[in-house]
Amino acid sequence: MANHALLRRGRNISTFSGLATNLNTILRLCQQRLVKRFSLLFAVGLGLSLMVAACSAPTSVAPNSTPTASQNRVVRIGHQKFDPFTLVKARGGLEERLKPLGVSVEWTEFQSGPPLLEALNAGSIDIGRTGDAPPVVAQAADAPLVYVGGGAAKPQSSGVVVPANSSIKTLADLRGKKVAFTKGSSANYLVVKAIESGGLKFSDIKPAYLSPADARSAFEQGNVDAWVIWDPFFAAVQKQKDVRVLVNGQGLAANRDFYLGSRSFAQKNADIIEAVREETQMVAQWADANPTEVVKILSPILGVEPAILDVVTKRRGYEFETMSDEMVAEQQEIADTFFKLKLIPKPVKVEEIVWKPS
Repeated sequence: MANHALLRRGRNISTFSGLATNLNTILRLCQQRLVKRFSLLFAVGLGLSLMVAACSAPTSVAPNSTPTASQNRVVRIGHQKFDPFTLVKARGGLEERLKPLGVSVEWTEFQSGPPLLEALNAGSIDIGRTGDAPPVVAQAADAPLVYVGGGAAKPQSSGVVVPANSSIKTLADLRGKKVAFTKGSSANYLVVKAIESGGLKFSDIKPAYLSPADARSAFEQGNVDAWVIWDPFFAAVQKQKDVRVLVNGQGLAANRDFYLGSRSFAQKNADIIEAVREETQMVAQWADANPTEVVKILSPILGVEPAILDVVTKRRGYEFETMSDEMVAEQQEIADTFFKLKLIPKPVKVEEIVWKPS
């Protein structure tokens, strides 16, 4: 960048006829510019060094003291296009709840669970909400994550769809067909359980691993035979396209929300996690009692028709509960299934990464 800047300076100088031939003048100007740049870089480097030293220096904290607003902690929350955190963010109460703890909130949206957990693993976010399968895949990859909570079962919020005029009438008809879904997502587990219920094996279908947006495009263009997807994409395709639902998750997959945190963040910030849980639970109770208001809030935010959101809100909840034995057992079933199918490289014990605040 310095060379380009000097060339531009040289071009500007060349426009003045009196200086165009004065090489010594140009060299002197270049030298002065480099000196100034070096001085600036040195000053910035020194400033950064002092900042790092200040941040690294041990601080004196009174025993049993609690964080104050002056400490300016931040919680970075990942959410998907439509999940409980989307509504929590829209309501705006979490920021107010966290102010007494000296905590601000940063929000990041993801299209699906796998990239959200990648960000959590990379330290880009602190807490995130996903479907049921992504945490299993992350645990098998030794990601330093912990379950900090779960939601209510919502099996009707995802399903397997085909075009209305498709020759596929039953799950057994999926043999040899190309089925689109997001790899490592809750849809991945649903498709496994669905085809098993139809008497097939996972190897009997042709998986097309696509994001929701790409999967919808492939589905509409006839490049895949079936699509396994969750709300609001599921409700949208039901409303907007001429499709048939072969099966939803009822009796196959609970399709719960799960809340994950980085292990290091959870160990140090139990107060923040509890505040986030309490606020989400309060919003969940409000949402259950006010479905029409939920639709009014989320429709312009998500760019989804109110009629579609009305369907979505009626078949899901927004809870953030502590992990139960039932939730752990469901997740263990997913883990065992994925290992059997070699979708994860090793067996895992879900209970080992369930966060237990001290």
